[in-house]
Amino acid sequence: MRRVLLVASLFAAATLCAQDNAKPAAGLKTRDEAPVTPSSVSSAENNATPSQTQLQLPTGTAVKMRLLESLSSDGNKAGDNFTGRVSEAVMLDGKTVIPVGATIEGTVTRVSSPRRIKGRPEISLHPESVTFPDGKTLNMSAVIVDSQMDGTTVNDEGQIKGSGHTRGDLIEMGAGAGGGLTIGALAGGAKGAFIGAAIGGGAAMVHWLSKHHSTELPAGTELVMEISSPMTLSAGGGAGR
Repeated sequence: MRRVLLVASLFAAATLCAQDNAKPAAGLKTRDEAPVTPSSVSSAENNATPSQTQLQLPTGTAVKMRLLESLSSDGNKAGDNFTGRVSEAVMLDGKTVIPVGATIEGTVTRVSSPRRIKGRPEISLHPESVTFPDGKTLNMSAVIVDSQMDGTTVNDEGQIKGSGHTRGDLIEMGAGAGGGLTIGALAGGAKGAFIGAAIGGGAAMVHWLSKHHSTELPAGTELVMEISSPMTLSAGGGAGR
């Protein structure tokens, strides 16, 4: 009887030991159950954000702006500042990258008011930065390519050239010729009138050619510029990170 009890006790002890060895250690989990730390998720999301929001504005992109103040070849000099406002949103891949109302700032690089006999007046502008509605400012390099001001043209170097003559010049020339015709008629009839008109017209021409000619870009004049180097911006408007 004692031997039976001893065998039963040994069997029970062996069973309990086997059960204890089968239990996993407290606090340990298998590799499949290891949790993902919040910091690793946050880091991955932060690294993905810039690539999703940044856009590269390519060289040659057109930007339209309206001048906030008037500029003229007589009233301005090289080194003066100018300011404009973007008048048409710049889009890229269906997203707005430069919104209407963004501020363009730059410098007058050259002005010229030659005598009429020597050429046309000109103003050269260099856009240098764009400030977005959120207050962020980004440097830019651009060249003026077109002007919506009547009587002006823009050459390949970005120089805005004024007209060779104005309606006022034509009136001035006509007044000079007319004055000579009147004086000639009083002095010698029809023949005198013909001679007087020639003299008057010649004097008006000399006077006209000797004067300096200016061109003016009034406030509100729309200018078109093209980006001359790529710009990194954010979708919705703003400087890229």
